Amino acid sequence: MKIDAIVLREIQMPLAHPFETSFGLTTMRRIMLVELQAEGTTAWGECVAGEHPYFSDEMIDTAWIIAKTELAPRLVGVEIENGGKVPDLLKQVRGHRMAKASLENAVWELESILKKVPLAQLLGGVRDSIPCGVSIGIQPTPEKLMEKIETELAAGYQRIKLKCKPGWDIEIFEMVRKRWPQILLSCDANSAYRVKDSDHIASWDRFNLLMIEQPLWYDDFYFHSKLQSRLKTRICLDESIRNRRDALAAIDMGSCGIINIKVGRVGGFSEAIAVHNVAAERGIPVWCGGMLETGIGRAQNIALSSLENFRLPGDVSASKRYWAEDIIEPAVEVSSTGEITVPTTPGRGFEVKTGLIQKLTVREERITK
Repeated sequence: MKIDAIVLREIQMPLAHPFETSFGLTTMRRIMLVELQAEGTTAWGECVAGEHPYFSDEMIDTAWIIAKTELAPRLVGVEIENGGKVPDLLKQVRGHRMAKASLENAVWELESILKKVPLAQLLGGVRDSIPCGVSIGIQPTPEKLMEKIETELAAGYQRIKLKCKPGWDIEIFEMVRKRWPQILLSCDANSAYRVKDSDHIASWDRFNLLMIEQPLWYDDFYFHSKLQSRLKTRICLDESIRNRRDALAAIDMGSCGIINIKVGRVGGFSEAIAVHNVAAERGIPVWCGGMLETGIGRAQNIALSSLENFRLPGDVSASKRYWAEDIIEPAVEVSSTGEITVPTTPGRGFEVKTGLIQKLTVREERITK
């Protein structure tokens, strides 16, 4: 494959509903899209870096600069054997995993189009459908949260994940468990707690949670291992896992019993597959986390989630939960039993609405040889 040009676009999309975590409230997304032009066709990638460096040290503006000045020039005009070769082409640049992922994933998609195979098949997927859960942000009131949960359960979602933080945890869990004692329930702290909160977190065992996601520091294994030794509930690591080596270290230290794989966080499909594989070898289940993606990133998450060890419902949910109008068609839909069908057509399996993307674009840059 030889890439003729790479087009970077920033689009701005309002969320259908505000989304609040311990990091803050999000109502609008600034999103960097990558369009590869090669072999008479196009492929797309999406950068999941946020507007601010709160979840990670990346943000859309740093991703734009790095993609434009360092990463894209290393791919344009170069013969690339397959998507798995992209990390080697970009390895001179340290970090910037979300920016790298947007380009690497687009190359994988391009490869799947040219080979006329579904992206899921190219990645090694084995599932015809994937189980879906939802992530529910911190709500203005507990009553509003209960309404949200009721709506999502009625829609068929198989797992409910609650964002939590100090002051929005035990009373919320008690309320939810009293009303729905049997549902598959988990929580996500996004690093909002500290070691001094260990007794408090240990008391959550009584809520029969599937997992407690990233309760302590975003870059920590050691203190998570200490906390995990006190818990019956499995810790799930998210931000701490940047690559296969991190996954292996966390598993060997007993820091977690579950891993959340976000393809942007680990730098692209190649590293996501490597994390998946090492977790499978050690008997640790994984699931696919969400980063408020548009349909482009969502479609690629569906493909990744079709791999064998994605044994738990992920955060890949319907387009309408986030967007009044998504930039793909058809929109991603979830069945009444809480599943998404994995596309069987070449590429991502969804058409890109180029007209809508152009309408939403606020800046654009074309990189050629």
